[in-house]
Amino acid sequence: MATQETQQIDAILSSRRAMLAMGGTALAGLALSTVGSKAEAQSTSTFTDTDILNFALNLEYLEANFYTLAAAGATIDQSAGGSLGIGAGTSTTGGGAITVKSGGPTACKVPFTMPLIQAYALEVALEERNHVTTLRSALGSSAVAQPVLDLVNSFVTLGNAVGVSNFDPFANDLAFLLGSYIFEDVGVSAYHGAAPLITNKTSVLAPAVGIHAVEAYHAGLVRATIFNLDQTATALGPAGTLRTLSQKISAARATLDGTASKTPDDIGVGTVQVALQGTTANFPASTLADADTNYLGWARTPTQVLAIVYAGGSGKGGFFPNGLNGNIK
Repeated sequence: MATQETQQIDAILSSRRAMLAMGGTALAGLALSTVGSKAEAQSTSTFTDTDILNFALNLEYLEANFYTLAAAGATIDQSAGGSLGIGAGTSTTGGGAITVKSGGPTACKVPFTMPLIQAYALEVALEERNHVTTLRSALGSSAVAQPVLDLVNSFVTLGNAVGVSNFDPFANDLAFLLGSYIFEDVGVSAYHGAAPLITNKTSVLAPAVGIHAVEAYHAGLVRATIFNLDQTATALGPAGTLRTLSQKISAARATLDGTASKTPDDIGVGTVQVALQGTTANFPASTLADADTNYLGWARTPTQVLAIVYAGGSGKGGFFPNGLNGNIK
């Protein structure tokens, strides 16, 4: 990490828009011309509640495996004694393979040294697995199987885009924290964007909003932890390094979903000057909430979410080498 760059970034973050726009070209080397994935050709009105829940289930498979591997060194079907289903419908087995570190799932267990981050990993692993169970229960025989997942090359690609070579989110506490940062804000915006498409406001929308709330807790905790730890030097670099990387990740996500050149729908962790006594912006405030200028949370369409998780690939790529399972892909 460049110390000089970190200091310069901290010095020039004088407005929220500056932070949103920062690093908008970070993923210029990726296939951004393919941001319009297969889902773009579909009208959102053609998506059923089942389609939307299966879309969410694909994302929960990804998150649940990431956290369970980090916390326990196991995939979700291994950690629950084989009771957590990953197959199509009500089938326990039959889910897609997962690309993990060369040493296998056990090599993915993070050697935590910070109790707070380890506690977060353990709790969220449980919660994301329960999200998988909840969605599969709601879908019953209509549940899609776990898709093929990549938790190695996907992170390397995104790491290269923000200036971190061979990024391994399982290497240590801080790398895990940044890996979690990549996921959580996207999950919050995905549930927000999907909510208006749900027709059954009782048995489908209500639990979806409940999951959205928990994902928002996750995102807030990650962002607050980044802000707190980054006040002093860490293993990744001098004070400000974690915030800088979060800003670059946010800018990369906005680039992938197509909003970077318009009004970016993502903001990294940092500070801005705000007006609390009149019109002069002379009070420093943190940006722990990933929200617009009215402090409303972002909502992403399925197409935008796919563009991020596919890392710019057309219909597949990134965390989902063969694409998602279901009709939204």
